[in-house]
Parts: sequence; C-alpha cells; structure tokens
Amino acid sequence: MNDLSADSLKLDSQLCFKLYAASRAVIRGYKPMLDQLGLTYPQYLAMLVLWEWQDTAPPQPTVKALGERLLLDSGTLTPLLKRLEQLDLVQRQRSARDEREVHLSLSAKGRALREQVAPLKARLLCDSGVDLDRLGALRDGLDHLLGQIKALT
Repeated sequence: MNDLSADSLKLDSQLCFKLYAASRAVIRGYKPMLDQLGLTYPQYLAMLVLWEWQDTAPPQPTVKALGERLLLDSGTLTPLLKRLEQLDLVQRQRSARDEREVHLSLSAKGRALREQVAPLKARLLCDSGVDLDRLGALRDGLDHLLGQIKALT
C-alpha cells in the first residue's frame, strides 16, 4: 500500500478540482461580457489569439498554429472557426501551396470587435474587486505549472 494520507484523497485536497472549479467560476464571470459580444468563451479565446496576431502575426497564421496556441485539436477548432466565420469575424482560406493548410485572418468586423472588449473587460475586473497583483502571481504560477506538465507529455 502506498503512503497517501486519507486527507490527500479528499476532494478539497485535489489541485485538479480547484483548477476545474476556478476555471468554471471565471468563465461564468465572463459570461455577461461574452453575451454582449455574441461569443462563447472558446470563441473569445480564439479571437484573443487572432487579435494578438493582428499586431504580431506568426509566419503561418493557420488553424494548426491557432490549435497549438490554444492547446486545442483541429476537431475542436473547426466548428468554432466555422461559427466565427458565419458571424463574419474570421476568414478562412486554404493555402494555394498546400490545401491541407488553412490560413486565418480577421474580417473588418472581427478587428472592430476588439475595440469593444477593452472597456467590457476593464469593467469586469473592476466589478470583481480582485487584487490584480495576486491575479498576476497566480497566472505566473499557472504558466509555470503548465510548462512543467507539458514537459512530461
């Protein structure tokens, strides 16, 4: 028998549960803002990356590159991007060089949506009353944890 204490098997001792519960709570907190934007949380994350790419595009702004950035597979991204395209926020175009490669770009409407996000996000943070320094430290700690976990896989 291993030497796990009984407390280590309690739900509240599980880091994975705390991360899961916190993630759900944060997404729930974003919902009013996302409803105003007409986006789901995964669509919002994709738009964040595309807005980043608007400033500093990778050599190949493709579905594959977006999947790598968001840690999502193409089976998850394809319907998400199809919906963003239907909303006229994103344009997808097959590469002339390699038809398996799909390039992504923002439409004018997708670029304009970025301007609506900053004030909504600022209000969300102000209304939440969270300590921004603590959030930054938590984000840095999670970045470190994610890097360590990715190194194992």
